[in-house]
Amino acid sequence: MDIIEIKDVTKRYANHLALEQISLSIPQGSVFGLLGPNGAGKTSLIRIVTQITAPDHGEVRYKGEPLSAQHSLHMGYLPEERGLYKKMEVGEQALYLARLKGLSRKDAISRLKYWFEKFEIQGWWKKKIEELSKGMAQKVQFITTILHDPEFIILDEPFTGFDPINAEMIKNELIELRRKGTTIVLSTHRMESVEELCTHIALIDSARVILSGSVKDIRRRFRSHAYQVKYAGDPIELSKALNPFGVMLDNVAEDDHYSMSIKLNSNVTTNQLLQTLLPISSIYSMNEVVPSMNDIFIQQVNLSKLNR
Repeated sequence: MDIIEIKDVTKRYANHLALEQISLSIPQGSVFGLLGPNGAGKTSLIRIVTQITAPDHGEVRYKGEPLSAQHSLHMGYLPEERGLYKKMEVGEQALYLARLKGLSRKDAISRLKYWFEKFEIQGWWKKKIEELSKGMAQKVQFITTILHDPEFIILDEPFTGFDPINAEMIKNELIELRRKGTTIVLSTHRMESVEELCTHIALIDSARVILSGSVKDIRRRFRSHAYQVKYAGDPIELSKALNPFGVMLDNVAEDDHYSMSIKLNSNVTTNQLLQTLLPISSIYSMNEVVPSMNDIFIQQVNLSKLNR
């Protein structure tokens, strides 16, 4: 089941076309990476889903229903531009934001106490936001985003301002949220976070979706049939034997063995490759060279530029 369905959404600001006939679905329980270069239209789409703005054309549906104000109570949104009031005390502000999401004062205080202890920030309750570092303020805003147990959250560059330890802590919280069934939209330029967390992605460039689907299916789609083989043997003999099977991309000496990359012809199986290699070499390992999401991102954005 899809928690969000976006159908033919178009948005224009004066003479700028921000989104052009965007259609995509966000599966319930997924970690959905919303990717694209700066100015691609990601923030415009997020603002429509969170009902900050409305589309000029098209519609958004939430669990099959037209998106409405009542659905915002089930959402959490962490914007890239942080929205905490600098002069307010941390506890007062967190409590205020929790009440806006429908929590009673008693329930809000109980939940805040739990999260403040978990994030080891118990002593911050009376501090003002302006006294906190960027990373410290980010912790507070992350807590206020998830405090009401939303079933759908959007996080725009959530790791900005965090050191590696705190970034890892937030990553683990996202994994736990997903385990409990929360759907997470992650808009980020950190492709390592996409690799680690995302189950699905949509890549937007110049106001259009140029790639979308599950990470597993996309990586399968962009397979290059390249393999890295570590072996001991005569590289010249090996190269001759491999000619009918594909193209050797490189062959590097590494201590007591060689590391070779080969791109197989489409009709060649890995079993055929091994049957040829084993009589003339000792095989230590053979691994498929899988394209990273970063490589796919760059390739597709460059291709999109060529096709404009």
